[in-house]
Amino acid sequence: MSTEQSRPLIGFTCGDLNGIGIELIIKALSDSRILELCAPVVFASNKSMNFYRKSLPEINFLYQSVKDLTKINYKQLSVFNCWEEEVTINAGQLNDVGGKYARLSLQHAVNALREGQIHGLVTAPLHKKNIQSADFNFTGHTPYLKHAFGLDDVLMLMVASNLRVALVTEHVAVKDIAANISKDSITRKLGILHASLQRDFEIEKPRIAVLGLNPHAGDEGLVGDEEQTTIKPAIKEMKDKGILAFGPFSADAFFARAHYREFDAVLAMYHDQGLIPFKSLAIGEGINFTAGMPVVRTSPDHGTAFDIAGKGKADPSSFLAAIFECIDIIKRRAVYDENHSNPLRKMSNIIIANATDEAIEVNED
Repeated sequence: MSTEQSRPLIGFTCGDLNGIGIELIIKALSDSRILELCAPVVFASNKSMNFYRKSLPEINFLYQSVKDLTKINYKQLSVFNCWEEEVTINAGQLNDVGGKYARLSLQHAVNALREGQIHGLVTAPLHKKNIQSADFNFTGHTPYLKHAFGLDDVLMLMVASNLRVALVTEHVAVKDIAANISKDSITRKLGILHASLQRDFEIEKPRIAVLGLNPHAGDEGLVGDEEQTTIKPAIKEMKDKGILAFGPFSADAFFARAHYREFDAVLAMYHDQGLIPFKSLAIGEGINFTAGMPVVRTSPDHGTAFDIAGKGKADPSSFLAAIFECIDIIKRRAVYDENHSNPLRKMSNIIIANATDEAIEVNED
């Protein structure tokens, strides 16, 4: 493989066509220094890219159009045309068109990821309602990726520097949260989180904090008993397996007193319990990473932002962070896999390299 092609090929979905996705892509990828880190390929269409490029005249955004991912020019940004037809874009509007082409972009990109044609994926925001169709019945990227790769479970992990917050349940109605919390679901998520911290973030012995489900972590059973009957047994089981899990902690005090700084990651029980403090602390630079997959997928930690779509106001900070994290995780995985592959052969090579020639006496008659 050439030096150029040793850089990862990173795919980008366009997200909802009427949202801020393509604007973020143009702003983030217009810096030519990105090409020193990866080869970007956007799954959209030339016409949709040009629509938003015209609204950002101050940005010099150049790309090549491709229909064959094996013929990528690593010196230039590429756009893989997922559709050719004319599409009416109404920036800032929630409609079926935005959802249809967000779905097409995602499906093409995931197929390329599954077939090894790209090395990682950064997804722009989509809207969970208008993306629904007869062949797409998922509440977001995470469950779709789980289905697409045939996995038993994956983990939604929010990352901002050393702050990492994972979720047991994701997009579940509040009234249904407790029914979706079980010892098995907690231990599965803890197992995925522990493995990801080791392989994806280079943390040899990660310390994981587990939050309680109820206010004040149940107050010893006075405010709900899930901590006693479900969460503590799950933590104990994982500790018995050598995983450094601690808790359950009262969520409000845990973040208010900055106890998260004492741990490598936090496992929250439900969406808002983890994401409200995370987004407050990440200050717009957090990213969403799908842990537990054989491939790397990241995204910004915000939505479609219809209120500012098409106005040139979108802040690419979180999107850039998602790009850099995607590249970094790919590199860390490669190092981890190399260090943990065939240890006997590595040891043999070390022994041979350090060995001195043994003198052999030959008796001549």
